[in-house]
Amino acid sequence: MERSSEVPGFYKRSIAERRAFVREWAGLSEEEARALEFPPGIDPASVDRMIENVIGVMPVPLGVATNFRINGKDLLVPMAIEEPSVVAAASNAAKVARASGGFFAQTTDPVMIGQVQILHVPDPASARLKILDRKAELLAAANAKDPVLVKFGGGAKDLEVRILPSPRGTMVIVHLLVDARDAGGMNAVNTMCEALAPEFARLTGGKVVLRIISNLAVHRLARARATFPAELLRTETASGPEVVEALLDAYAFAVADPFRCATHNKGIMNGISAVVLATGNDFRAIESGAHTYAAWTAAASGAVVRPLTTYEKDAAGNLVGTIELPAPVGLIGGATAVHPTAKAMVKLLGVKSARELGEVLAAVGLAQNFAAMRALATEGIQRGHMELHARNMAVSAGARPDEVDRVVERLLADHQVRFDRAKAIVEELRHGSG
Repeated sequence: MERSSEVPGFYKRSIAERRAFVREWAGLSEEEARALEFPPGIDPASVDRMIENVIGVMPVPLGVATNFRINGKDLLVPMAIEEPSVVAAASNAAKVARASGGFFAQTTDPVMIGQVQILHVPDPASARLKILDRKAELLAAANAKDPVLVKFGGGAKDLEVRILPSPRGTMVIVHLLVDARDAGGMNAVNTMCEALAPEFARLTGGKVVLRIISNLAVHRLARARATFPAELLRTETASGPEVVEALLDAYAFAVADPFRCATHNKGIMNGISAVVLATGNDFRAIESGAHTYAAWTAAASGAVVRPLTTYEKDAAGNLVGTIELPAPVGLIGGATAVHPTAKAMVKLLGVKSARELGEVLAAVGLAQNFAAMRALATEGIQRGHMELHARNMAVSAGARPDEVDRVVERLLADHQVRFDRAKAIVEELRHGSG
């Protein structure tokens, strides 16, 4: 009989009942099913309230990047990521920057954009002015929806109105600018947009459709800069000044070519997304906003996309790196408020505001990008990756703890870091021929 994924009332079942169903569906062994068990410190009831149809958790390695000094303060930075070398690379880059005082970061006010889409407006230009004429009244109505946010200095601060051509005709788009303080802002912004929608429809004579926050948070930016001393960049085969020039060449490649720029910016997000995930924030929103910002800022110069970082050489010949990107993260609400690991990692990080967390993100993104470019421009990115990759291959091939180091050594010596080769080496070791 053909199985059906239509399971009425699945959400009403207990976690144990859902697991039993999934185990039978997939034919999971007892050992495989144990992977769905909750680790110590995780309350199943709390997780069950976070998303729908919970059957377990997906643990991601959680590491700590060291050596970070941001705005004169030393920090240990939690990073949740499955990719090898990222935590080590961030730590090493932070050590180089530390010699020049570390990272100097700043953020703008935590202003988010709520968008209200209005269609079928007879006179868009006139409608725009009607909305702007009522700005004070409209902002007051929005703020009435969240007096607590207003009490802490946040709330709706401004309105912008755009006239937007589209394949479906001209649209009037209202941007409600809301200072979210230490929250991510989604609930507050969306609630305010919903509240104002009927009045926008009345003022414009149009029909309101979407009312939603934008992840392109161009008013909520984080920036950081650091100096990487040339004398600390030398390698066995290249002087410090030569490495600086190689890094500038690598940066120029990212500026000139969108194919390289995509990977350049991905390296930045390796660091940023890992911190965002470790602190329980929405890494999808951060990534979407960052990559769109890279394209949005490039449009002014006619480019397709631009790096989120810049690199220059100072008068002393040192490499100076900077970064700027949207950082709509929060410390209030969402998983940050309920996930025990996220709460512990925020405490480890020691930040007291969303703006401080944004500064950390910018610094880590710059560190990660510098480290990746340095590896690419000198020994190549694979050198650091391959030892960890070889270790993963050894474990996947069934190597016991006492065998792993010998398998890794053979894989690297043979320059064949593959599963089949790891499996063969394990067999050789166990049969006495290795």
